[in-house]
Amino acid sequence: MTTHLRWGVLGAARIATNKVIPGMQKSGITTIDAIASRDVERAQEAAARLGVPKAYGSYEALLADPEIDAIYNPLPNHLHVPWTIRAAEAGKHVLCEKPIGLTAGDAQTLIEVRDRTAVKIQEAFMVRAHPQWLKAIEICRSGELGQLRSYLGYFSFYNDDPANVRHVPAFGGGALMDVGCYLILTSRLLFGEEPRRVLALMTHDPVFKVDVSTSVILDYPAGQAVGTCSMRTVPYQRVQMFGTKRRLDIEIPFNAPPDRPCRLWTDSGDLFGAGRQELLVDVCDQYQLQGDAFSRAVLDDTDVPHPLESSLQNMRIIDALVESAATGGWEIP
Repeated sequence: MTTHLRWGVLGAARIATNKVIPGMQKSGITTIDAIASRDVERAQEAAARLGVPKAYGSYEALLADPEIDAIYNPLPNHLHVPWTIRAAEAGKHVLCEKPIGLTAGDAQTLIEVRDRTAVKIQEAFMVRAHPQWLKAIEICRSGELGQLRSYLGYFSFYNDDPANVRHVPAFGGGALMDVGCYLILTSRLLFGEEPRRVLALMTHDPVFKVDVSTSVILDYPAGQAVGTCSMRTVPYQRVQMFGTKRRLDIEIPFNAPPDRPCRLWTDSGDLFGAGRQELLVDVCDQYQLQGDAFSRAVLDDTDVPHPLESSLQNMRIIDALVESAATGGWEIP
């Protein structure tokens, strides 16, 4: 009986080499056995630095390796779908970075590929595996906050590098696709329902034509989610949920540190902190947890924790927000 899943990585992106691979290497059921790059020297350097046994100078060579069971795809956004399809058709299971594609149509295509090839495919929203989010969802479901009324989220960083792929519209660049997708996903998780209509305002870079700041309103049956994402403001992230009785505050919602506890607070609304309660979440690595959950689903032949149908809905909302920014009106996902 197979006790661990053998993984290969497409590309030497920083998210892979700095976060995902080191996280997954902590696992007892996951091994990173190969990494590929179109630049073989880059693949070899990354493999040597990370202790990965095999380095390939092409993605095709990695997919042809019969000793690789699953693929992690952290390629630029416009390559998520084509290389996930090629991996699936090679018989590999795929964990693909977010966003799963450039449109809802892309997500639907991958659902059809998954069903045709009978492999497992999941979008790599690592936050879904972190205990702080499981706790936040539990708090919102429990009634501790009263009736949920409002989600407030912010996620930003600063990047004006003209060579960065986030500045290429055809590659799926822009703030909404890069970090705004987290605001959409997590508001859906915390409300536990889908928005009825959405509204967006975007500020575009005059040269690169990608959105550098986007603000959104998602109108849920229970209340509204309001969020701003930006790739041209000071780095910051925060999520808060407001109910009729209490408020929930998630200190570092998205880039949760793997070397210290995470903190959540609830409070009763007193402006001076009376009634505030702190919740500490034990040290963990969300990339290890994400990889373990996917590997376990493959090893046990069970459903992946988060099916592509959820990714399809997230992409429908993104599509509607892009349309709203263009028309200036509400759109229905």
